[in-house]
Amino acid sequence: MAHSTDKTALVTGANSGLGLAIAQALAAGGMRVGLVARDRARGEAALADIRRATGNPNLHLFIADLADQSAIRALARDVLAHFDALHLLINNAGTAFAERRESPQGIERALAINHLAPFLLTHLLLDRLRESAPARILNVGTRMDTAMDFADLNWERRPYRMMAAYGQSKLGNLHFTFELARRLADEDVSVNCVFPGVFRSNLGGTDGAQGLFWKLVARLLGWAIPAPEKAAQRVLHAALAEDMAAVSGQYLGDRKTIRAPAQARDPRANRRLWDISEELTGLGG
Repeated sequence: MAHSTDKTALVTGANSGLGLAIAQALAAGGMRVGLVARDRARGEAALADIRRATGNPNLHLFIADLADQSAIRALARDVLAHFDALHLLINNAGTAFAERRESPQGIERALAINHLAPFLLTHLLLDRLRESAPARILNVGTRMDTAMDFADLNWERRPYRMMAAYGQSKLGNLHFTFELARRLADEDVSVNCVFPGVFRSNLGGTDGAQGLFWKLVARLLGWAIPAPEKAAQRVLHAALAEDMAAVSGQYLGDRKTIRAPAQARDPRANRRLWDISEELTGLGG
């Protein structure tokens, strides 16, 4: 993305891990960067660290609990009030829970945060992205061979399993990416899903899920776990590289397209989840 000093980016989950590494790299390149964090103290600490490391004064902190759709709507209003342009939206925030928990809207929280939050926030900011075009949307995904149970997205009819709930909610990022790319095909706004590799972060927060999650990752998947700064390079390439300007509707790994799970490759499934998501977020009316 050329002339980064003239560009504005918004990064969710920006107070630690991958989001922090991405936000700091963007700030170091001279972008105006909005950091979205759930906890004000941690967000302010991250902002101060980035400002100290990069010397970039053009940073702004937004506070929102992405499990709560009312907070997402307030966040979007705040972003639109502060940023007259938005060239890059990175939906990075993600989490996992050891036990089933519900959002204020009664939605299973992994689904609420990992899929519905980027779905809703992107919709609320889409006109500003269009006005700022060329613009890019990046959804940070994962790589698990799974399928969403459309009949029980809320995990009310089956035993709750953390890894399954996490994987299925993150698969929503791919469904959303592919369907949104089709709907934006004639516009200068691209949307891609990036798998950054697995890295150590605060996934799961302080409820005890983090340690369990990484033990399961190591045992079941055997992935190497690099530092967030290394993982961030995949996202930054998709966000900034000139050769990515015309690329949209792709599932990206390390600078190359990777194969999505079968369900996500089905346009009918993409549209079905889109319709369900509109209903769950109140956008369908």
